[in-house]
Amino acid sequence: MELDGFGCLSSSDGLDEDEIRHHHPHHHHHQFSSSKPHNATANNNNNNNNSVNNVVGSTAIAPATNVHELLECPVCTNSMYPPIHQCHNGHTLCSTCKTRVHNRCPTCRQELGDIRCLALEKVAESLELPCKYCSLGCPEIFPYYSKLKHEVVCNFRPYNCPYAGSECSTVGDIPFLVSHLRDDHKVDMHTGCTFNHRYVKSNPREVENATWMLTVFHCFGQYFCLHFEAFQLGMAPVYMAFLRFMGDETEARSYSYSLEVGANGRKLIWEGSPRSIRDSHQKVRDSHDGLIIQRNMALFFSGGDKKELKLRVTGRIWKEQQNPEASVGMPNLCS
Repeated sequence: MELDGFGCLSSSDGLDEDEIRHHHPHHHHHQFSSSKPHNATANNNNNNNNSVNNVVGSTAIAPATNVHELLECPVCTNSMYPPIHQCHNGHTLCSTCKTRVHNRCPTCRQELGDIRCLALEKVAESLELPCKYCSLGCPEIFPYYSKLKHEVVCNFRPYNCPYAGSECSTVGDIPFLVSHLRDDHKVDMHTGCTFNHRYVKSNPREVENATWMLTVFHCFGQYFCLHFEAFQLGMAPVYMAFLRFMGDETEARSYSYSLEVGANGRKLIWEGSPRSIRDSHQKVRDSHDGLIIQRNMALFFSGGDKKELKLRVTGRIWKEQQNPEASVGMPNLCS
């Protein structure tokens, strides 16, 4: 298949009264009813006692407010980290939101000043919390102030969409992103570890930044993103092809790939390891970690009158297998 213009072939502090009754359905019965005579006076006394007990219950439950909720900023609802600010009435908020509310308490509208809630900062130091990606499989528990640093690099955190043609904000696990690329971005999906693509552009002298193409390959039970694009490097347009692995960097190093482009008895070959999609598309591109073809060379490979770009890019993906006897990497080629 040949495409022109770039184408590719191929929150509440306590519980209200109803909630208290719901949480303690048998408590009043055992405390008052079982030892009282069954008459009208007893029933009235029982009702009064129940009313008193409801009040006591609500005041008893209020101090048991989740400490984690106290550390939640009322503006952005994120966890607060030092410096934690408070107004003269004791309402707290995070340092980021302090500037957003123009130094006015969002709760009582009083001026905030520069008061820090040192007591709450000390309370936070004593807490240990699970990683926020525990529902995705992370088993780790961290001190409050270490948790945020871990979550930035947690291996269980969701992946960003690897699609480079738009500012897509979708995140998710790999199966979800594969479906997202196929259904929402209409990306071509291929099975196999070899590829043979022909990229065509009718006017190769008009190159805009981030003119791109993306194809997804499925092999070795994994998914790989093959990018091909044209962009301006200094004053000259260049073409670049590179592979990204849909998974973490550690696992990406288990694979290698090669890219080849050529014609008229000449060829360029690139070989390397795919980058993880943890690295953004732009980061990989700007590091020039892939097959780069200068415009003059691309036109030479295209042949003809050099008025149309026709590049055939071939390549393959393989998995490095460790030979336990020789201690060297042995390529595992798919059929």
